Amino acid sequence: MTSSRDRRVAKELQDIQADRDNSGVYASPVDGVNLKHLKGTIPGPPDTPYHGGTFTIDIQIPDTYPFKSPSMKFDTKIWHPNVSSQTGAICLDTLGTGWSPVQTIKTALLSIRMLLEVPNPKDPQDAEVACMLMQQPEQFALVAQEWAIKHAGAPKKELDLSKYKATVTPRVDDINRYKGYSRDLVNRFVSMGFDVDAVVDAFLVVGINRNNGRDYELEEAYVGDITARLLGDE
Repeated sequence: MTSSRDRRVAKELQDIQADRDNSGVYASPVDGVNLKHLKGTIPGPPDTPYHGGTFTIDIQIPDTYPFKSPSMKFDTKIWHPNVSSQTGAICLDTLGTGWSPVQTIKTALLSIRMLLEVPNPKDPQDAEVACMLMQQPEQFALVAQEWAIKHAGAPKKELDLSKYKATVTPRVDDINRYKGYSRDLVNRFVSMGFDVDAVVDAFLVVGINRNNGRDYELEEAYVGDITARLLGDE
């Protein structure tokens, strides 16, 4: 007899398959049958050292899912402060204390994808990488790209290091359409296939701080809430 967990996972995998072109993330059973052990993939986000790479995620579904989060780790080696360069373990609240039953395998993968865009060296899984990002950000970007080329099949191309040097000042139209939120902050969700206005509305509903129009790192719990709302899961 099929369990409620397996029915939910099967439904989630169908949704992931149907929306793969928009979200970019994917997951399926390792052996084509067992819904407790999946492999997921996420694309390296644009404007990051990981762009063009494909990263494989090992996914273990607990018996108590969705009340307990799936267990995820990187199979693909990656140079990132919130991922162990040795084991692939991920430091992400969404996969722990920040998990909610309203979230899904898809939202978890999207949260990991966003983590690639916005590393959090202040809460590291890999102290060496975090130290490099804070003290030598340009060197971090170059090493991260080298690893993406070697392990994730990213193309060899010149990396724009400007974002690791300067802070962008918000423009007038950001204050209007973006309702005072940073364009970069909003566009991290837009790059996943969501509409600008829908993202801004989700920010307002969830209660995201405008931070005077400056970009900043959202807490993982907020990322999960915003993504769930955009996907219509709330």
